[in-house]
Order: sequence, then C-alpha cells, then structure tokens
Amino acid sequence: AFTQEDGENRRFGASVEAAFDAAMGHALARSVLTAMSILLTFVGIVMIIWLGARAVISGAMSPGELGQFVLYAATMASTTAVLSGVWGDLQRAAGATERLVELLQAQPEIRAPENPVQLPRPSRGVVALNHVTFSYPSRPEMRALNDFTLRIGSGETVALVGPSGAGKSTVFQLLLRFYDPQRGFVAVDGVDIRETDPIELRKRVGVVPQDTFIFAASALENIRYGRPEATDDEVRAAAIAALADEFLEKLPDGYETYLGERGVRLSGGQKQRIAIARAILKDPPILLLDEATSSLDAASERSVQEALGRLVRDRTTLVIAHRFSTVLRADRIVVMEDGQIVDQGTHEELQQRDGLYATLAALQFTDDAA
Repeated sequence: AFTQEDGENRRFGASVEAAFDAAMGHALARSVLTAMSILLTFVGIVMIIWLGARAVISGAMSPGELGQFVLYAATMASTTAVLSGVWGDLQRAAGATERLVELLQAQPEIRAPENPVQLPRPSRGVVALNHVTFSYPSRPEMRALNDFTLRIGSGETVALVGPSGAGKSTVFQLLLRFYDPQRGFVAVDGVDIRETDPIELRKRVGVVPQDTFIFAASALENIRYGRPEATDDEVRAAAIAALADEFLEKLPDGYETYLGERGVRLSGGQKQRIAIARAILKDPPILLLDEATSSLDAASERSVQEALGRLVRDRTTLVIAHRFSTVLRADRIVVMEDGQIVDQGTHEELQQRDGLYATLAALQFTDDAA
C-alpha cells in the first residue's frame, strides 16, 4: 500500500550483505588462526626431528626413542590445535551464559509476600481502588491515575469511558497487579491485593483484551487456555455461548484446526470470539472487558452482546468502552479524564448533565451517522 517495495529490498539487501561480511570476517580470522596453529605445529615437529637426529648421531638417543618422542609430540600438537578452536567456542558460550544467568536470576518486582493472605471463598467479586495515585516507571513525572477512588459492588457492571490517556487501561493493569500504585491501594473482597498471592488473584479475574493473542495451536487448545483442565465438552459449550461454534465447525478440521501463528487464519471478529470463549470457560467472579466487541460487524456485535449479557450476569464486570453502544447496558458509567473520575451515572443521567460524557457521545454518534 505504501509502494516501498524497492526501498525494503534495498534495506534487506544491505542487512544480508552486512551479515555476510561479518560471517566472512569470522571465517577469515578462524582460518588464519587454524593455519598458524598448523604451521607452528609442523615447525615444532621439524625442529624436534632435527634435534633428535643430531642426538641419535651422537649416541645420546636411540632411533626408537626418537620415533616415540616424535609421535608423542605430534599427538600433543594436534590436541593443542583443536583446543585453540574450542577456546573460541568457550569464550562465546561464556558471554551467552552470562546473559542467560542474569536473566534467570532476575526477580520480578511484583512478588507474593512471605505469608500471603488468602482471598475469601467463595469470592463476592467486590473491587475497590482507594485514593490510588500511580505513574508508570517509564514516565514517573506523568500521573496515569491521580487520587483515584472507585468501588464496584458484587455483580455490578461498570463501564469506563473517557478520551485516550484518561487512565482506563491503567485501572485494569492495577487490578491484575502488573504494577503497584505509589499511593493508595487496590482491594478485592476487602483484601489489599499486595498482601495476597498474585497468581491466586489472577485466577479470579477473566480478561477479554482488545487485541486477542491466538497461540499456534488448534482452536480447541486456544479456548482451553482459559482453563487447562476443562473437558472437550466444556470447551465446546463455551464456544457455543460465545457464538464461536458457528465458524469453528466450518473450519477444515473443526475444533482441531490449526489456527496458525497469532491466528493468521482467523478474522479480527473471530479472534475476539475465541477470547470471549476463554473467559466463559474460565468462569471467573471478576471480568475485565477491553471493548470486547470492537472488531465485530453490526450483526456479530449484536449476537456477542447477547452472549456477554449472559456472561456478566451475577459477575462483577469492568468494561473499557470506546464505542458508546457498549455501555448502554452497564449499571454505572464512570467518566475519566486525566487519571481522575469527573462524572458517573447511567447513560440517561450523564446525557442530561451535558458534561464530558455528553460531548463524547455526541461526537461518536455524529461520526457513526456520517
């Protein structure tokens, strides 16, 4: 589309030539080292034979002893020549091993405490962010969330709405404890998530991301990733609930069809329904939806919204909404701007207040109409 074929060919050719030159340089250096080793070996053997011959003539050494000594010297010389090549390999391996050990010894910043607090069972799914202030390590001077407070009741569906950079995705990342806030805390069922095991926390949270990752495996295994111990019947039931069954059955090998690297054989909407099926299969008490229907056409969106309606029932759900048609069924809409809550309420209430929500809604509905 950008007509840059010639430019990319030149870039690729330059990269190949650089790699070829580097390989030739390495081969030349190794050849010179090998040649020098062989030359020095033969020079040494010739010197030994010359000195030995003089010793035999003078009677200081017998011919048999000379032959034995020459044989031992040749064996040692050939071994030394081989070791010179091995030494180079060891040097390269040492550099790679140093980086590997550094990686293996790296400790994650988010770790379970020594005596983690157990989350209540059964989970009620109550989520609270209390006076949370957070900045990303790469941008410490910019606050992604600023004194942010939000409580979501058990079974409540809350939609986060706001312009790009408002902090909506940051709320998700803090709930999953990919980061810890600089001030304030995040709690699930009344427990500060810093005091519990992150693995146990994430087992209670299902995520449907906007950009779904599809593994290089079958459709069955991709859906089963949500709950590895699930049976085939449970996987199929989840696919039916997510309306993924209708296209999976049409694939060449059905659920056993290999989906390719990153799901190259699927459309964007089909990938999204695979992600929804994973969440349905996991059956978590807390559900995070990052605009789960953003890649679907109007007909598919209507069907998936119906499936999601069944999924979110009696489940605490937090939705990041970019399309306002997604938020109409939410129990509460939270409007965010610059890392803070500027308004909240139902769709009708926010429209009547004529604030940021009404402005964003008017812009989107105008764009949709156009």
